[in-house]
Amino acid sequence: MEGKNTTKRVVKLSDLPDLMTVREVAELFRVSPLTIKRWGKRGKLNPIRINSRGDRRYKKEAVLWALGMQDKSG
Repeated sequence: MEGKNTTKRVVKLSDLPDLMTVREVAELFRVSPLTIKRWGKRGKLNPIRINSRGDRRYKKEAVLWALGMQDKSG
């Protein structure tokens, strides 16, 4: 019987962009992109809106704070 590929992907904090897309944040939290959008509506993780389409971007500091990896002040 063949098992699932259980190779873990290591993410270095220094490799994260300063502004992250919905998909990047969702992968980091291991949730769906829709969940990230819902969190924005509920004020858990507020996006920055860019361009005329209003695409969402998330500050790296805010994402790390939501993960409990950084003080909100820093």
